[in-house]
Amino acid sequence: MPELPEVETIRRDLQGEVVGRKVKEVAVKNGRSVRRHSSAKQFRSLVEGRVIKSIGRAGKNLLLGLDNGDTLVVHLGMSGQLFRAKNANEPKVVHTHVIITFTQGGELRFVDPRTFGELFVSHPAEDGTELPELAKLGFDPLEDVISWPDLARKLASRHTTLKTLLMDQEFVAGIGNIYADEILFAAGLRYDRGSDSLSSQEVRRLSRAMVETLTEAVKRRGSSLADSQYRDLFGEVGDYQGQHQVYDREGQPCRRCRNRIVRVKASSRSTFFCEHCQT
Repeated sequence: MPELPEVETIRRDLQGEVVGRKVKEVAVKNGRSVRRHSSAKQFRSLVEGRVIKSIGRAGKNLLLGLDNGDTLVVHLGMSGQLFRAKNANEPKVVHTHVIITFTQGGELRFVDPRTFGELFVSHPAEDGTELPELAKLGFDPLEDVISWPDLARKLASRHTTLKTLLMDQEFVAGIGNIYADEILFAAGLRYDRGSDSLSSQEVRRLSRAMVETLTEAVKRRGSSLADSQYRDLFGEVGDYQGQHQVYDREGQPCRRCRNRIVRVKASSRSTFFCEHCQT
């Protein structure tokens, strides 16, 4: 957490809130949040005075395009949050590690209890390639149009289990534990099916399930679990958790067949699925 739907929700919120704003100053309260830079001072020097020109997303990464061609990359990690404050007087939550103040007023605050997230400034590569740090990311299931025959070839070339592959950021960008389980349920496929074992019909189902599941999750502004670690730019929880078919529903009846949802450990991660509906 957060995964593609949560990051895309924040991206859309940022589009209307910070594009065109000039950074007045940056306060770094925890240097681990800007650890790719030699110091907090260096990070501040790369961001202060810059105007945010665009907001993009690459997988789970937010991309804030700056007016000098650099990109401020925000990776939320496991517990990172971005909050928009109207002014400096708004109370700061615990673990607020970076505060970006705009000349027009207001702040953008980076909160991260577990400190796995980070902010860093990326420079265009000498050959013109943008964001070399993110060059290995796989296709984006919402932004990249990929035909089912192309997906079938990609799946067949990888000899691993479906869930492992869906969570491989070099194969497909943005999917984590929650949405891998939800996508596989929607496609009627078990987590441990071989990626090279699917029929053409099953590939079609998987392709459709990826797009439909993620699109609906974005529409409902992502999933907020019991810990409420994911909140949107304005501090509100998402709504998609109420639509989960299998994730975090161990022992509860499947909404399709009424058999009990099963939880197993796979690659040290909890996996939820229906033994009847997924084959």
